[in-house]
Amino acid sequence: MKKFLVLGSLAAVLLVTGCSQKSGVESDSNAQNNRYYSDGSGYDYNRDNFVSLEERINYVENGLSNVFFDFDQFIVRSDMQSVVERDARILSSISAGTLNVRIEGNTDEWGTDEYNYALGLKRAVAVKDALVAKGVDENKTVLVSYGESKPTCTAKTKECWAENRKVTFKMLP
Repeated sequence: MKKFLVLGSLAAVLLVTGCSQKSGVESDSNAQNNRYYSDGSGYDYNRDNFVSLEERINYVENGLSNVFFDFDQFIVRSDMQSVVERDARILSSISAGTLNVRIEGNTDEWGTDEYNYALGLKRAVAVKDALVAKGVDENKTVLVSYGESKPTCTAKTKECWAENRKVTFKMLP
């Protein structure tokens, strides 16, 4: 009986001391996860403490920005250069071998289906080339053109058509 009391008391002491409050000092991993990066986002795209692959993919995708184009053009606009540079920093910071990126070219509804698929692909290629020039691994990219088939805006206005002339990103395992 004494053995059970001694062992029970020892177990209780270990349980209480093992669950004590942490000190006010932040651990290295928490400090890394809370720091702000040169892009100003506060995102650590290379962090390893995700619950799932889906959570990691969503986290990275939320940090990426669309690249918009002028009507009937596939050259990256000068005002989109900083967006491409920021996206390149994000995509370059991802651990090697973990994720790929699908670069999706889109167009407005003007033009034939064939023309718009070709234009969407040219836009995707232009963004891929810009990203690769900034250090993104070309082997981690996949290109696709949706042409006019996946509009995000369907109103018949100039602003809406401009919203659909873009390249978007989808992270892939």
